[in-house]
Amino acid sequence: MTEVVTVKGLHKSFGSVQVLEDINLTVAEGEVVAIIGRSGSGKSTLLRCLNGLEAIDSGEIQVAGHLLGSDPTELRELRKVVGIVFQSYNLFPHLTVMENVTLAPRITKHVAKAEALRTANEVLSKVGLLDKVNAKPDQLSGGQQQRVAIARALAMNPKVMLFDEVTSALDPELTGEVLKVMADLAADGMTMLLVTHEMEFARKVASRTLFVHQGRIHEDGPSAELFASPKTPELQGFLGGGVRQGE
Repeated sequence: MTEVVTVKGLHKSFGSVQVLEDINLTVAEGEVVAIIGRSGSGKSTLLRCLNGLEAIDSGEIQVAGHLLGSDPTELRELRKVVGIVFQSYNLFPHLTVMENVTLAPRITKHVAKAEALRTANEVLSKVGLLDKVNAKPDQLSGGQQQRVAIARALAMNPKVMLFDEVTSALDPELTGEVLKVMADLAADGMTMLLVTHEMEFARKVASRTLFVHQGRIHEDGPSAELFASPKTPELQGFLGGGVRQGE
């Protein structure tokens, strides 16, 4: 299958602290990859490097045909085809749901208003919020706001979606509605990388899981296999502790 993400020899430090060390990774089109690990293991930093939000010290990252480097034009082009959703919703509070979803396509891709509205209707329908197009963010629950954030990313027609602990700020009853949207995207064949503390979701929905430990990919394998038979004491301890924690 076509490789959509390629990472070779990635190193990243913050000052004297090594956060990522010799990360090598490929993700094929349509793969759903869960990234798990203890707080501070580097998993969220890895995700942010894939979208150019964190500059790397050395190595090579290629995502959706774009090589990340010092060229700002290349980075802008990459961000048009790589969606990222964070723990915080980052919606514009003064804009309606529809305005939040149509803004980026119109500004960055110069999409005509009618086309942007059509796409917005499609993605809002996909996340179950077509009835909230005129609502402002403060009129929505946390789960609804997170689903708008996902719709906003989908409106850019991304080739890859990155999710960084998107349910960790939600109450348990709201978590399910967001995870359902992500599961539906996975079923539709969207290439996804997700940092998550939802172990059951990772086991059931992700085709593959990476366990990041002390800045390195410690285990990597099919999710069902990795959760059923962790090979190292570190992953055994992590899973055995019933861990539900963020980065």
